[in-house]
Amino acid sequence: MIISVHQPQYLPWLGYFHKMQHSDAFVFLDNVQYKKREYQNRNRIKTKEGKMWLAVPVLNNGESYPSISSLRIDNFQRWRERHWRALSLNYARAPFFKDYSPFFEDVYKGEWEKLVDLNICLIKYMMGALGVEKPLYLESKLGIRSEKTMRIIDICRALKADTYLSGIGGKDYLAEEQFNSSGIKLVYQDFRHPQYPQCHGPFIPYLSTVDLLFNCGRDSLRILGR
Repeated sequence: MIISVHQPQYLPWLGYFHKMQHSDAFVFLDNVQYKKREYQNRNRIKTKEGKMWLAVPVLNNGESYPSISSLRIDNFQRWRERHWRALSLNYARAPFFKDYSPFFEDVYKGEWEKLVDLNICLIKYMMGALGVEKPLYLESKLGIRSEKTMRIIDICRALKADTYLSGIGGKDYLAEEQFNSSGIKLVYQDFRHPQYPQCHGPFIPYLSTVDLLFNCGRDSLRILGR
């Protein structure tokens, strides 16, 4: 059994779902501390001017951020209106925008208190739109207490997985010898970013997967799997 693990991101990029597609199960790493300037509360879309960040504002106590599972959204800011307006303006002419826009419009009309709930709602919908069907787990429900590489190994053990699929960036921080001694196979994701038709001029990679869905519709999973 192959599992992969990642923090729940906001409107994730293509590599996130590619890793899901090549796993037997996926674990949301929701019990780790939120980090600023990563992708847990933000991602990029394409506009006429190029890339644009959409960031969900979050609250902290002035010193540090809590775990992802308890992080709250700053709803004093009008982020929902801004994000929906950005999507609708920049993708209105995308071939498949109307197929998915009702869901996103409803999401941005909703009340969201915790970032994790918003992110997982969006991820589950995007999985369905892509045709990616995998069991999902929350790390916070697995009773994991270890850190770093052992945290991943203990997640594998909890789910009786014999293989861990890591993003290529894992080579910088995973202790590979601990996987060897634990009897769990470590493999790295082989993701090659595809090109596909986009609005607004020359192709830009590494955007949110909404860009692929709005432009390619039901063909998105085939493109993702190249």
